[in-house]
Amino acid sequence: MLRSKLAACLVLCGSIGLTVLAVRSSLAQDTQGQTPVIASRDAQAFQRAQDAMQRGDLAQARTLLLGLHARLPGNFEVDELLGLVYASENNLKQALPPLRAAAEERPDSNVARANLGATLLKMHRASEAARELHIAVQLEPNDASTQENLGQAEMLLHHPAQAAKAFGAALALNPGNADLAYNDALALFENQSYAQAREVLARMPGVKLSASAQSLYGDIDEKLGRYKQAAQHDLNAAQLEPSETNIYVLGVELLRHWTFGPAIQALSAGVKKYPDSRRMRLGLGIAYYGNGNYDHAIPILADLLAEAPGNVLYADLLGRTCTVLTEGNHPRCATLVQFALRHPQNAMLATYAATSILHQPSSPRQLKVAKQMLQQAIAARPKLAQARLEMGVLLQTESKWAESVGPLETAIRLQPDLAQAHYRLALAYSHLGRHTEAQRQIALDREYSKSQQQNLNARMQEITTLVVKME
Repeated sequence: MLRSKLAACLVLCGSIGLTVLAVRSSLAQDTQGQTPVIASRDAQAFQRAQDAMQRGDLAQARTLLLGLHARLPGNFEVDELLGLVYASENNLKQALPPLRAAAEERPDSNVARANLGATLLKMHRASEAARELHIAVQLEPNDASTQENLGQAEMLLHHPAQAAKAFGAALALNPGNADLAYNDALALFENQSYAQAREVLARMPGVKLSASAQSLYGDIDEKLGRYKQAAQHDLNAAQLEPSETNIYVLGVELLRHWTFGPAIQALSAGVKKYPDSRRMRLGLGIAYYGNGNYDHAIPILADLLAEAPGNVLYADLLGRTCTVLTEGNHPRCATLVQFALRHPQNAMLATYAATSILHQPSSPRQLKVAKQMLQQAIAARPKLAQARLEMGVLLQTESKWAESVGPLETAIRLQPDLAQAHYRLALAYSHLGRHTEAQRQIALDREYSKSQQQNLNARMQEITTLVVKME
């Protein structure tokens, strides 16, 4: 997924429903309903407590119930209502003991189990909550609120199949509830039941006007291979609610399918609106890279690396961009050298740094730095073919044709389809008068150049995948 939707699922978690008990005549009667077993004043006090709670005077209700609790220990109705008062005051720690006692005093009460489970859920004790809510559902399966709370608990426990079952049951009892439809679709999506999730979402009231639903629709259609529809839903979400997340999700959806022009447009607007969003800026940098606008990509990536000097992802993407074989160079690529010096064990970045130097007119001092970078890379990863290739290129830049043969032959031995290594080795052989071998290398260069061109798409997919995985 592009983003965590668990918080979006728990749209009702802040107001998880608790069921308030009706007045119980059993407080003043024995089990046969005949003989009063407690003083009538206690029954009247309980009635006053319940009346106080219903009109919102929780302090008076709590005072009356604490008096009753002291006089009537182990009484189900008193424990249950006292727990509900504490829960209504959001004093969950105090609510838990009387609610747990009530569930133990009357274990076959679905209301007691449901209230205990809902309170545990609000306390983020999902495993305990799910256990109580499962019992409550078994006792009374037609309680939509309990089914919904159970679905919330199962989602927190990363049990999407069980969550979808509970949400589906709640939705069947309350079919017009948009939040339930969304939550059910989300649980089905997490369970990889994409077609079923789409059917539920399609019936959600107000789905076209919900940014969250449109975003989820986009993720579902992406999984179903409906890429055009996915992009449209993500666009709808960004238009309905132009949040940083929704604009970023739209940009990534466009990047994923290499529609770089529209991605640049969406992410440029996102960067303008959310200039502090690093992931948005990174997405824009990659969109420019994919579109061949390297001069636009490099400053963005270099700025990101300057802000987070230890970020290997930023450095890697800047290195990839700076070493694209194109005319010209960019002064911001010098950032790579400093990064490589600070991270001597990162052979790939050291190779990128050296390559960026070799792609521009270089002074002897710069070539010395490039050689240091390549020696550092080869020491860290002796089997890195690209480092051997660039060492050969550097030696040829110094007109050391004979010396370049060894690194180039090693590069080819490590990676036989490295087309540029065959081309450079052909140049070396030609300068050394080994023309037959040079022709053979030219033929291999042509052969592997075609296959490498076919692999460009795979390389782009690798880069966009890095963006999708970003936090």
